[in-house]
Amino acid sequence: MVDESDSYKTPGQLIEALLKERRWTKRALAIVLDVSDAAVTRITKDKQPVGAHLAVVLEEVFGVEAERFMSLQQSFDLAQARFMTRPDPGRATRAALFGDLPIADMIKRGWLRANNSRDTEAVESGLIRFFGVNRAEDIEVLPHAAKKTDANCTATAPQLAWLYRVRHIASDMLVPPYNTAKAKRAISDSRALLKSAEGAAKIPRILADCGIRFVICETLPAAKIDGVCFWLDEKSPVIGMSLRFDRIDNFWFVLRHEAEHVFRRHGVVEAMLDTDLVGQKAGIGADIAEEERQANLAAQEFCVPKKMMDAFVARKAPLFSERDMKGFAKVVGVHPGIVAGQLQRITDRYDRFRTHQVKVRSIVCPNAVSDGWGDVIPIDGQ
Repeated sequence: MVDESDSYKTPGQLIEALLKERRWTKRALAIVLDVSDAAVTRITKDKQPVGAHLAVVLEEVFGVEAERFMSLQQSFDLAQARFMTRPDPGRATRAALFGDLPIADMIKRGWLRANNSRDTEAVESGLIRFFGVNRAEDIEVLPHAAKKTDANCTATAPQLAWLYRVRHIASDMLVPPYNTAKAKRAISDSRALLKSAEGAAKIPRILADCGIRFVICETLPAAKIDGVCFWLDEKSPVIGMSLRFDRIDNFWFVLRHEAEHVFRRHGVVEAMLDTDLVGQKAGIGADIAEEERQANLAAQEFCVPKKMMDAFVARKAPLFSERDMKGFAKVVGVHPGIVAGQLQRITDRYDRFRTHQVKVRSIVCPNAVSDGWGDVIPIDGQ
């Protein structure tokens, strides 16, 4: 019997050894298998692969497990494929770009000029322009590419694409020089706007007058982006928001959160990309990064002063009636939906008072530089 440890490289070599062991001719095997002499020659010369059916038949004839023939065939096929396949350095690049980036959505949004995602040449050219590089291999979503955005977290490919889009739009905006003192006064004064949903419409002009570029950009699927703060240079801050949660409480919280990043000059070195800014991530616990904790605290204080909220909760817990909630909102001078949002976070009851969390996107976007929801901002060079 052929030694199982013998290092046969192909099924043909194993069959040749089995024939020699039995002193059979190839013609004898052809008769046994009921095939032509030529067929047996092709098999022993590895010019005809041993499939599953033939492997089972050979097992019956030689008493060698079919799996052994199949394993040798698989190894032989793989070795041939490696020898015949030409290395393609661009394949790994295309895998990352077309696998990780939401190409179809970027085309649909007008960020890339291509008919569809199968138009690889147009897509790669568009991505090179979009990411501002000289060749596809340098696009930031690739592991080996030089980082340019320096996001403060490991951003996903869709998040980076959104961030670059905001950067494109902000770069083309014209605003006066940024003034920190003026911006702080303006944001402080804007708290009076929290009384009604319509007050949000004034924010784009208020920020622009202070030298803050404000961009609203619809998020990409699965990106979970709420906002970002970064600087085009040391004198040009940018606030980007996605409004993925179209609610009055979320709008004001995220806006004030990003404004605090600007005031503290966060994002000058690293873009402060805020993702999934809800629940505990919107809190001020010890597990929150210090820069985010500072921004969350400022946003909470802006929406509903913490001492007043704590006192209200202490008085009314565990039962919060709609009448009490609306009365408290009137006392602190904000829309009931903003108090509702804070109560939801504190109690972890996101089903309560939802009818008060009115939508504001249709109020803000007409007065802002916005991209998405059917509208596309043309950018030079795109």
